[in-house]
Amino acid sequence: MADPKGFLKEGRALATRRPVEERVGDWNEVYPDGIGRALLPIITPQAGRCMDCGIPFCHQGCPLGNIIPEWNDLVWRDDWEGAIERLHATNNFPEFTGRLCPAPCETACVLGINQDPVTIKNVEVSIIDKAWESGYVRPQPPEWLSGKTVAVIGSGPAGLAAAQQLTRAGHTVAVYERADKIGGLMRYGIPEFKMEKKHLDRRLDQMKREGTVFRAGVDVGAELTGPQLVDRYDAVVLAMGATEARDLPVPGRELAGIHQAMEFLPQANRVALGEEVEGQILATGKDVVIIGGGDTGADCLGTSTRQGARSITQLEIMAQPPETRPAGQPWPSYPMTFRVSSAHEEGGDRVYAISTQEFLGDDAGHVSGLRLIEVDAKFQPIEGTEREIPAQLVLFAMGFVGPEKPGLIEQLGVELDQRGNVVRDAAYASSVEGVYVAGDVGRGQSLIVWAIAEGRAAAAAVDTYLTGSSTLPVPIKPTDRPLVV
Repeated sequence: MADPKGFLKEGRALATRRPVEERVGDWNEVYPDGIGRALLPIITPQAGRCMDCGIPFCHQGCPLGNIIPEWNDLVWRDDWEGAIERLHATNNFPEFTGRLCPAPCETACVLGINQDPVTIKNVEVSIIDKAWESGYVRPQPPEWLSGKTVAVIGSGPAGLAAAQQLTRAGHTVAVYERADKIGGLMRYGIPEFKMEKKHLDRRLDQMKREGTVFRAGVDVGAELTGPQLVDRYDAVVLAMGATEARDLPVPGRELAGIHQAMEFLPQANRVALGEEVEGQILATGKDVVIIGGGDTGADCLGTSTRQGARSITQLEIMAQPPETRPAGQPWPSYPMTFRVSSAHEEGGDRVYAISTQEFLGDDAGHVSGLRLIEVDAKFQPIEGTEREIPAQLVLFAMGFVGPEKPGLIEQLGVELDQRGNVVRDAAYASSVEGVYVAGDVGRGQSLIVWAIAEGRAAAAAVDTYLTGSSTLPVPIKPTDRPLVV
């Protein structure tokens, strides 16, 4: 145990973000010199708040099986090399999870029963950023090659985790990505102010040095068909994610100026990275309405702010959640509470318990506003609450309904469940011999920690399929789900 009285002596403390007026003028991370460095002055006493519980429920909150009390103790003892060894034992990419994960481990922290929980996510990102700076992160090429080949389709967290595990097991792995650069939505869906892409690029460089081959700009299912893929490789891992966005079919949907978030965000990210985008969707000088109150909506909010929107309104059909844990969502489940991201600090209005009835247009066929109505707890309209708000740009950030079916999935003929996700058995295998499934394409839209955990577990299943056995870890089963009430 780090400090037996740490949780009594120290309160929860977070890193200070850059001033709003400064950070909205650029696309850099909102913390000075990055969150890992910003946390260093406070992270040792924060790690010391960990009680090293006899039954650490933070393990239950995180599907990766992170050995959280151990690396908290090592940070408190200033053993950063030991801490990254413990962290990497269960998590391939802590620099991603430490920035992007909503930290279900923290809401499961035992200290959180009657105090503020340990800043687990912050300790995690401090460890990995310190490790990169100190040279503790090195390539781990395999000692021998199996002679077996594996294709991983999709380069998001699930695909990259599966690829790294299988490469280190000695297999020859090729990762296919239809975008022009590797990284999936982590590259073009996540704004720079949440995670600068240098963190992704240096991890990809490590993977290349280990032997993983990356093939970007290849649309598998078009340039390379499903049958060709199965014939060419000994095993295939489907990790394309759930990229079919949820739509809102109300009157006026056909008007110009209404876009999915994943049409808007990738363009903005490309421009922030110095690329040119022809016909870019811009929020500059416009009244922007974002439909959806989750993380993607917050990303649209922060991006619109930096582009100079005139006004930004974020709509959510759910009622505003409470500030503290609801009685019906007791510890250690993940509660639905009111959260304020860095983007929300920067501006914009959030409107809850509201539904869009119609998109209004001008004479040129462009969206000019929305007709809204308040809803009750059962999402039924409340009479007399109709109103209109202006909008020249509307962004849908309502999540995803499953993987895209045309192309590879249809060509392979894999079985789908009632939700349209790819069915897999207890060993992550699809209904087609040699084809395995990892991440959102089989689970449905989920968190980055679940994607990495599935990638690691699927890699062990593929390794067993190719060699007869495996020493790779299996953190979760395909049927495992987050702890809920």
